[in-house]
Amino acid sequence: MNQGESITQAGAFTPDQDLANTVSALMQARETILPKRLVAPGPDAGQLQQILAAAASAPDHGQVRPWRFVVVPTDARAALADAFGAALLERDPDATPDQVEQAQEKAHRGPLLMLVVVNGNCGDPGIDLYERIVSTGCAVQNILLLATALGYGSALTSGKAVKSTALRTLFGLVDADHALCFISIGTVQSRKKSARQRPVPDDYVSTLIPPA
Repeated sequence: MNQGESITQAGAFTPDQDLANTVSALMQARETILPKRLVAPGPDAGQLQQILAAAASAPDHGQVRPWRFVVVPTDARAALADAFGAALLERDPDATPDQVEQAQEKAHRGPLLMLVVVNGNCGDPGIDLYERIVSTGCAVQNILLLATALGYGSALTSGKAVKSTALRTLFGLVDADHALCFISIGTVQSRKKSARQRPVPDDYVSTLIPPA
């Protein structure tokens, strides 16, 4: 059975150990590659649409789609750099010119850069922010896995700048919007010499013991 044959007309998968092994290998292959190690080329237009479409498979209680992604193209990087510099000065007015320049330089890393935004107020108000963030995280993971499958490296970056007035103003965020992180995707220029040691299920799984 090949991968295509394991999908039914209803869109559900039939049991397929080979496919499960492939998906598991893909998940294990995903790793964080710092944006400074990501270079051109990034995904082309078709690949970008495929990567973004992967987000739509995320669990989404109430179909409120609480997440969105804002691509930062090359011609908008200077404006983002200004926002990063202003964000640093906003929290540290005594920052040196070198420190401001270092903050600004981060805007130019990685051929594909996107801001992840969570809307805490769209759709059903009974779906709280935590659940919306979980849904967003699933959408982000789908994006990272698709990027990995296409041969690209990727990373999530956040920091205090995402909560700054300068960045919120640049992206036109409203009160209900929460800037969660940036996604960077590109060709891997270099990797760390040693791979990260991943935890095993026994490290993070326990079993509920009913009361006597």
